Amino acid sequence: MRIDKWLWQARFFKTRGLAAEAVSGGHLRLNGARMGKPSHAVGPGDVLTFPQGGQVRVVRILACGARRGPAPEARALYDDLAPAAAKTSVPPAAAAED
Repeated sequence: MRIDKWLWQARFFKTRGLAAEAVSGGHLRLNGARMGKPSHAVGPGDVLTFPQGGQVRVVRILACGARRGPAPEARALYDDLAPAAAKTSVPPAAAAED
């Protein structure tokens, strides 16, 4: 399956075009290697690293979806490998207000 299509089906990007821009912009790594082509094939076992929402996401692909379904269905497509501290970190602006 194409990497941009998988990112869209797993609901990391709102549109497939945004996913393709992230890949062609060099913002995504596949198994540690920088990717530049949205048409690159991915499959179960591959590890993707990319920035999203001010943090770095690290996910292992568990399956290729048949469609872009609801969030629980999309969540079953990957395993989040990001450290627990990164998932619960407080944004710098919120920390400065305290």
